Amino acid sequence: MVFGQLVIGPPGSGKTTYCNGMSQFLNLIGRKVAVINLDPANDALPYECAANIEDLIKLSDAMSEHSLGPNGGLVYCMDYLEKNIDWLESKLEPLIKDHYLLFDFPGQVELFFLHSNAKNVIMELIKKLDLRLTAILLVDSHLCSDPGKYVSALLLSLSIMLHLELPHINVLSKIDLIESFGKLAFNLDYYTDVQDLSYLQHHLDQDPRSAKYRKLTKELCEVVEDFSLVNFTTLDIQDKESVGNLVKLIDKSNGYIFASIEGSAVEFSKIAAAPLDWDYNRYPFFSFPNEMLSHSVILLYPLTINSNCCLVPDLLLNANGEMA
Repeated sequence: MVFGQLVIGPPGSGKTTYCNGMSQFLNLIGRKVAVINLDPANDALPYECAANIEDLIKLSDAMSEHSLGPNGGLVYCMDYLEKNIDWLESKLEPLIKDHYLLFDFPGQVELFFLHSNAKNVIMELIKKLDLRLTAILLVDSHLCSDPGKYVSALLLSLSIMLHLELPHINVLSKIDLIESFGKLAFNLDYYTDVQDLSYLQHHLDQDPRSAKYRKLTKELCEVVEDFSLVNFTTLDIQDKESVGNLVKLIDKSNGYIFASIEGSAVEFSKIAAAPLDWDYNRYPFFSFPNEMLSHSVILLYPLTINSNCCLVPDLLLNANGEMA
């Protein structure tokens, strides 16, 4: 049984940075991580990937050969990947014994609620390799500063949740930068919990550009509320508490926390009655292997040399320089 994450979201929402930071964090808490790049337009990766779709097909080649634009080229690349799924399976098979998988997908969100090729690829992998995956939808937190954009983010989240039919977590990324986009109309809990959207309607009515679509917006908000599926968690990828809290949610959603438990009612009842021993709470003294230091890796978490002469990530230290 293999666990992992599907990282999706609009362009600029921070998917590649997320994969880079999350892979480092998971390595630090003792998990072997493999990042799989499935974005044929991403040719400047800050992480070392275990499999790269560019080894199969490049977006630039698809565009030039078939006279396609960027969007059409991405759809073609996903179609090509679906038809050559054996290539991806062969890349993943050596990893599934002991790796946690991160899939970095393209930023064209139509692939996840309009077209079926990306979903077909995901479902085929789940079936063939017995994967337990959680979809992580990253939404830039600055959208909260504009009521209209926030409603669009809600609809996008709902559409993808219904289309993919997977355990799903919506994330407001870059939460550390949210104040730089201006004061929010409501407190942050309103946006993360997706509370009564009728209050949002009042702020939309203040904008003369939105008056034309008042009725449409009202109906769309009611659709979101009727399903009552969408909420958000927040993320600052450079903050250990923020990343750790998200990892806990992901582990609960895909069942990672139960992976080492014997499949009996007694064992599961013990887990239900007792606090969980998260990987996040079991920090050893970490030192980076020579293999990692020999590569050009962009570290999101600075390093400090501790009293034992080990390289320890700063995210594991408290204000006194001791292990947190």
